Amino acid sequence: MAQRNTWQRDRVRAALSDTQGFVSAQDLHAALRDDNTGIGLATVYRALATLAASGEADQLQSPEGEAIYRACSSDGHHHHLICRNCGTTVEIQATDVEEWAQRTAAANGFTRAEHVVDIFGLCADCTTAAGRDR
Repeated sequence: MAQRNTWQRDRVRAALSDTQGFVSAQDLHAALRDDNTGIGLATVYRALATLAASGEADQLQSPEGEAIYRACSSDGHHHHLICRNCGTTVEIQATDVEEWAQRTAAANGFTRAEHVVDIFGLCADCTTAAGRDR
């Protein structure tokens, strides 16, 4: 059954698009609450799940294990470089990872393999600000 579009989902989509980098549902809800939208936390979670399922949002797990989201700017399968400090995110294609995943799955008798690869580190600006060169 198709999901109907609601003003709440539209508002969550807009708030997510206005956010730089990845954001948790709770942080997005706080921003919506500050804007006096009246949208509840459960609605934010449902809207984000729907946006992620439709490919309109990327969902991944932070290093702390929390689900985080951002508006997706690429169609199709891709990976991310994510700054742990400022949240800057770069969408990347990773042909070597794709080939490795398929080879590894096949070598172990697996088919229809899927994977998620996200790389967390410090972006160049945060590295410079921290006084580190790597």
